[in-house]
Amino acid sequence: MRILIDECVPRLVKGFLTDHDARTVQELGYSSYKNGDLLRFAEGKYELFITADQNLRYQQNLTGRELAIVMLSTNKKSIVKASRDKILEAVTEIKPSEFRELFL
Repeated sequence: MRILIDECVPRLVKGFLTDHDARTVQELGYSSYKNGDLLRFAEGKYELFITADQNLRYQQNLTGRELAIVMLSTNKKSIVKASRDKILEAVTEIKPSEFRELFL
């Protein structure tokens, strides 16, 4: 699966996703993109967007998107690291265009 990881998500998440083609916003040089532009960029190029931006679903219209989104409840490194299996499970189970809030 092609996965785009938002800049607000600890980069260690990419290390969890070795069975996938995961890229971070930073490594692609898109750190300056606002969420709307970032989602438009990702649509059609990536299958999943992982973010910890709690306002994303309120600030962006997510209906009609093919891009699946996993929103982590926190970006605190220690919690994210301890939640590796939960994150992997969500990535494995998510369906196209699904929005899933993952409580860590």
